[in-house]
Amino acid sequence: MSFNTVFFGWNRSIPGREEMSATHFQEFIQYLTGRQNGGEIQSFDAVLLNSHGGNLNGFFLIRGEPSKLGALVSSDEWEQHMTRAAMHLDGSGAVAGVTGDLLTKRMQTWQGLIPS
Repeated sequence: MSFNTVFFGWNRSIPGREEMSATHFQEFIQYLTGRQNGGEIQSFDAVLLNSHGGNLNGFFLIRGEPSKLGALVSSDEWEQHMTRAAMHLDGSGAVAGVTGDLLTKRMQTWQGLIPS
């Protein structure tokens, strides 16, 4: 299944590991900036959500061509970042998704499967 976005979100820093989270946050931004400058991703947004009592308090939304994003999330460097994040973030995880033309295609597939 093709995807052109990756959503990486988290709840909060594990108590006592806030410094590790702050350092890794900056390093992950540098990593994504390097991937963007190298043409491996199109863009990314880092988002910190206002307090709301939920369990999603921040995320990165990474956009790119399906094949390049597939290579990104299959890389050892990506896996290292995800493993590090799991060591200092509560509820961290990444999931692929679609926007734009791929969203339209996915919705057409979904609509075509709705029973009459």
